[in-house]
Amino acid sequence: MSLFQTDQTQCYDAKGQIIPCTGTGQDGDTRKGKVWPKPRFIEDEEIVTDRLTNLIWARNAGLSDFPLSWSEAFDFVKQMNAAGQYGLNQWRLPSRSELFSLVSNDRINPAIVQSDLFFNLFNGYYWTATPCARYPEQAWYVHMGGGRVVKGMIHGFYMVWPVHDSSFKNNKSGKSRILPQNRFVLSEGMVVDQATGLSWLQNANILEKEVTWSEALIGIEEINQAKKAGYQDWRLPNIRELESLVDINTHSPAIFGKHYFKSVRPFYWSSTTSSYQPAYAWTLYTQDGNIGVGYKLHPEFYVWPVRGE
Repeated sequence: MSLFQTDQTQCYDAKGQIIPCTGTGQDGDTRKGKVWPKPRFIEDEEIVTDRLTNLIWARNAGLSDFPLSWSEAFDFVKQMNAAGQYGLNQWRLPSRSELFSLVSNDRINPAIVQSDLFFNLFNGYYWTATPCARYPEQAWYVHMGGGRVVKGMIHGFYMVWPVHDSSFKNNKSGKSRILPQNRFVLSEGMVVDQATGLSWLQNANILEKEVTWSEALIGIEEINQAKKAGYQDWRLPNIRELESLVDINTHSPAIFGKHYFKSVRPFYWSSTTSSYQPAYAWTLYTQDGNIGVGYKLHPEFYVWPVRGE
C-alpha cells in the first residue's frame, strides 16, 4: 500500500498567505510519498484509467443525473453492469479510500486531480461503498468541492461516481486495501508500519496538549533538535499519511493497530493546507476517521509525528 504524494506544492502561513516552502516542514516542502506516474491518467472516449491506482473511472461523473440514496446507488451500479456500460460489467461504488484518491490538495470546485478529464462533476457530495463502523445507518461520502470525507445517513441523497477494475466484485464493504498480516512492528518507542514504510511515534500525544498549526510545526522542530524521540527526522504527516492509519472497520479510535499506540487523541493536524480555505489545514478526526479541516490559529488539534518514505 505505497502512499503517493499529494499535489500540494505551495506553502502557506497561518493566515493563509503563500510563503517560501524551504524549511517550513509543510507538505509543499517535504513532498513525501510515491511520485505520480507520468502521465497519471490515460484518457479514453468514455473512461479514464488512473495509472497510480489501476482504477477505471467513468468520464461522466454525473451518470445518475440526480442524487440517490445509498441503496439506490448500489441498484444504479447493478443496472450499469447489467447493461455492460462502456463495455464493462464490474462497475461498483468506490470505497472511501478509492474516491479519496482522486481528491486534489491543490484545486477546488472541483477538488479533483485533472478535473478537465471529466465532465458533469458536481461540487458536492458523492457516495462511497464504505459504511460507518460506529453508526450502521450511516455511510461515508466525499465532498468534491473541497475534498472533505464525512459520514451521513444512508437515506440521504448524494451523487454517484462508479469505479471499475476487473479484480474486484461488487459488494458493500468497500474494502480495497491489501495489508500485510503483521502490519505493525514496535521498535524503540515508535511503531513501524510495514504497509506504508512509515514510522509513527508510539506516543501519539508527544506535546501533551492541543496546539495551533504553527505550534505543531515548531513542536516537531523542537522534538528533532532535542532528539526527544530518539531520532532527528520527525515531521508533521501530510493528510494522505494520516488517512493511511484509518481503519474504517472500527471506531473510537478508528485506527489500524491502535493497541500499538499510546494516548491516541481525538483529532490531529496534518502538514497539508486546505486550498479551499488556506487559513485552514487538513485534519484527521480519529473517533470515526473523518477527514476535515481546522482553523490554523486555533489551538484545537494534537500532533502525531511521523518519519520515513
